[in-house]
Amino acid sequence: MTTPTTSAPLERRFGLLQATALNMSNMIGVGPFITIPLLMSALGGPQALLGWFAALVIVVADGLVWSELGAMMPGSGGTYRYLRDGFGGRTGQLMAFLFIWQFILSGPLEIASGYIGFANYARYVFPALSREGAFVLAAAVGIANIALLYRRIESVGRLTVSLWIGTMVTTLAVIATGAMHFNPHVAFDTPPDAFKFSTGFLLGLGAATRIGIYDYLGYYDICYIGDEVRDPGRVIPRSIMLSVIAVAILYIAINLSVIGVLPWRSFVPNTAHPEADFIVSIFMERIYGSTVATIFTAFILWTAFGSVFALLLGYSRIPYAAALDGTFFRVFGRIHPQKRFPHVSLLVIGGLAILASAIPLDIVIASLITTRILVQFVGQIAVLIRLRSKEPERPRPFRMWLYPLPALIALGGWIFVFATSGGEVIGFGLATLCAGIVAFLVWRKRSGTAEVAA
Repeated sequence: MTTPTTSAPLERRFGLLQATALNMSNMIGVGPFITIPLLMSALGGPQALLGWFAALVIVVADGLVWSELGAMMPGSGGTYRYLRDGFGGRTGQLMAFLFIWQFILSGPLEIASGYIGFANYARYVFPALSREGAFVLAAAVGIANIALLYRRIESVGRLTVSLWIGTMVTTLAVIATGAMHFNPHVAFDTPPDAFKFSTGFLLGLGAATRIGIYDYLGYYDICYIGDEVRDPGRVIPRSIMLSVIAVAILYIAINLSVIGVLPWRSFVPNTAHPEADFIVSIFMERIYGSTVATIFTAFILWTAFGSVFALLLGYSRIPYAAALDGTFFRVFGRIHPQKRFPHVSLLVIGGLAILASAIPLDIVIASLITTRILVQFVGQIAVLIRLRSKEPERPRPFRMWLYPLPALIALGGWIFVFATSGGEVIGFGLATLCAGIVAFLVWRKRSGTAEVAA
């Protein structure tokens, strides 16, 4: 586990178009199509859109953190590399280990949320689909995803763009339909005292923000395959910021399109309305009838698949990067001899995601966000601030705008989301972190790395 693995370098094939398509396919995916009812239920009405804007502020600020670190330290693994090299010594080894520890849980959970969304929308076409049948369908989608990624990176780049085009067609169709039938009285039918400040409002805003962040997740996906990006100092920051801006515009348009046609009270709370699982299909049915809605559901399924494809592509490179420097099982560093990609890592992450698709969606979203905040998002902010202080002359192809303001905004946002997650979810996140620290101490003792230099 501690002997670095040597392997032939990966091929740099991803340009700005492929990188932006990868991020946007991941970000849009099935997220906004399955979370609109969850979002509206968080605050009980259209005022929950405040959560979208709060999430946008956080991810724009955090996107600048990713941009500087990704341009400065391009390579497979993303956060793993930033934490390991940014802190260095024992602290860097601990933080990198904790990231892999939480990632083994949160990465497959995020991919699984796409598989669950796929199965939920399939229920519109096949209403008799049981819970067991939905899991079988999700597993089949997972297997197909692995099979499509089991190829050379240049083929993956072309396929990424193709899936992205399908995603954009689906999204724009929803927006165009909503624009033609938009009713502002329906969209902005807020309940009495909708904006009255209280503890309940603050907790609801936190829940809505958490859902918004889940839907924005993926703006950094290109950082995980930095070894396969052409001109990373230029491409990585541009793809991140382009993705965030474009998807933010699309997201608000999608939400307004749906709630401007379907009264929000017809699917809130989401737990009382089974049709909330495929709300956009109901939206299309209301306007065009069931036949068109069924056809459109197929496009949503395409979009869902494009999202999980992008996720698995990026996430399969993280254990690979850890294995290369000896801080994870060496087998994960193996490259396919002909197709030149980390095939063992792909198979393991893909397999875990299939198993995780048996978990309910709300638990999946809460768990994956909470487990990431302390180590990944807050940890990266600490790395950026530390490197700015300790290594001010280090080459930086991209420098955060208005530093340190965005870093502080992102830090405050992540703390707010974590603090409003509820006792059980916060306890789960802290327990995961503590278990990771114990696992690190045991691993270090058994692997003979107790004397790693500070």
